[in-house]
Amino acid sequence: MELTVSGRYTRSWALVKASAAVLNQNRSLLLFPLISSVVMAFVVLCFALPLLGIEGLGRITHMQAGPGTYGIGFLFYVVQYFVIFFFNSALVGCVMLRMDGREARLSDGLAIARSKIGVIFAYAVVAGTVGMALRMAEERLGFVGKLVAGLTGVALSLATALVVPVLVARDVGPIEALKESAQLLKSTWGENLGGRLRIGVFFFLAYIAIALFGVALTVAAGATRNIPLVFLCAVVTLVAILFTAMVNAALAGIYSAALYRYAVFGEVGAGFDQQLLNGAFLPKK
Repeated sequence: MELTVSGRYTRSWALVKASAAVLNQNRSLLLFPLISSVVMAFVVLCFALPLLGIEGLGRITHMQAGPGTYGIGFLFYVVQYFVIFFFNSALVGCVMLRMDGREARLSDGLAIARSKIGVIFAYAVVAGTVGMALRMAEERLGFVGKLVAGLTGVALSLATALVVPVLVARDVGPIEALKESAQLLKSTWGENLGGRLRIGVFFFLAYIAIALFGVALTVAAGATRNIPLVFLCAVVTLVAILFTAMVNAALAGIYSAALYRYAVFGEVGAGFDQQLLNGAFLPKK
C-alpha cells in the first residue's frame, strides 16, 4: 500500500522523537561529535597556519587561485570529510549495535569505524572531489555557479543521507554505497525530507535563540563594565552553541541509522521506544 505524504511525515516525526529518546538515554553518543569537533579544529589549524604566510596572504589579497591553492583546498576537503565520516560511522555503528539489542561503548563504535577506514577514506576522496568541483564552479561562474552549486549541494545531501549507514552495515565501496543510498531514498523520501526538515528547523531556531540570549546577556554584562563577566558571558554563549551543534550532529546520526534500518527491514529494532513508534510504523502491506 502506497503511503500518503501525511503518512510519511507522521513516520518522520515518530522517528525524530524516538531518535531523541535514544540520545537522551545514551548521552555518551555525544562523545563522537565532541571528538570529531576537536579533531576538526586541529585539522583547520594545520591547514590555516601555513597559509598565513606572505604568499598565502598575497593570493588572498589578489583573489588568485593557482593549481597549488586548489591542491591544498582539495586535500583539506578530503581530510575534513574523512574526520566527519569516520566519527559519524562510529556513532552510527554504536546505534546499529543497540538496534540489535547489544551493548555498545565508545570503543565499539571506534572499532567499527577503524574496520571501515579504507572505504571511509575512499568516500572522503569522492566527496572532496565533488566539493572542490562545486567550489571551483562558484568561483568561476559567479551567481550562476553559486546557484548551481547550492542546488546540487541540496540534492546530494538528500541522496547521500544514508551513505554512512550503508558503509557501516554492508561491505561495499563508496560508489556502491552512493547508489544504494540513492535507491533507498526512493522508498524513504518523505521520512528523509520530513525528518531532516524537522531537525534542521528546530536547531536553526535553537541557534538563533541562544545567540540572541547570549548577545543580550553579554551587552548587559558590558553595561557593568566588568570585563571578566563579559568574557564569561561570551564563553558561556559559545559553549552553549557548540553543545547544541553536538546534539544536532548526534541526533542526525541516530536518525540516519534508524531510517536505514526502516528502509531495509521495515522496522527500527531494539533501543527505540516502541510507544513513540506505534501507529506510525504499522506492518507494510
